[in-house]
Amino acid sequence: MIRPEQTFDTAASDYDAYRPGYVPELYQRIFSYMPIGRSSLAAEIGIGTGQATRPILETGCSVHAVEYGAALSALCREKFRAYRNFSIVTGRFEDTPFAENRYDLVYAATAFHWIPAQTGYAKVFAMLKKGGAFARFANRPFLCAEHPQLAGAIAEIYAKYYYPFHNKMPQEPAEFSEQQAAEIAEAAKAYGFTDIQYALFHRTRTLSADAYCALLGTYSDHLAMDAPLRQAFFSEIRAAILSFGGFVTIRDTMDLELARR
Repeated sequence: MIRPEQTFDTAASDYDAYRPGYVPELYQRIFSYMPIGRSSLAAEIGIGTGQATRPILETGCSVHAVEYGAALSALCREKFRAYRNFSIVTGRFEDTPFAENRYDLVYAATAFHWIPAQTGYAKVFAMLKKGGAFARFANRPFLCAEHPQLAGAIAEIYAKYYYPFHNKMPQEPAEFSEQQAAEIAEAAKAYGFTDIQYALFHRTRTLSADAYCALLGTYSDHLAMDAPLRQAFFSEIRAAILSFGGFVTIRDTMDLELARR
């Protein structure tokens, strides 16, 4: 049986095309907290298709990446082939050997939630040099904040398809909050990390109906749905967006949590 975190590998090209990167201000905050350069070594957990990788490589820092999906690994190996300071292995982070007390920076972009907390934090802590940093960040999209009628129509479609499939009760969508970021940041304290900080960054995107459905097709919980059901689900979402002008607005909240060994 395919694990949820493996579903991304079945949609590698769409993931690369439709998953957004992160704003420059987020990287500036990381580099202010943990300056890195040509003599530095970083590890990236769950690289995906490399949305968070190039800004780290462009500092001159060497990046050792790990990715569970073979197709995603191959895509990144090709994408970053010009960078001599890049390497990648295919496997689960939990099972992949990493040297201890070696890394200046370990980071995970919308990936660390797949790893059991005790295993993940303990391993990251061991990998870092004294004074090294762990950067955990993610993008949290929120749909149609300015278009409540379209949001309501899409919510009804989710209630028809998504929630019954996952055997869940419908939930009211809400933007990711500063309190949630603070709670994630504080979790690192239990594993020995210090100098814990967090920050939020925002942007707005506008997508066509087709682009939005392609984006949904990169989400693990959507990919888990049976193909005929998923196709009907996406078809109704596309029709709803077209009926309200053909475009959907997404407000992204990017949360960054920083912690030091």
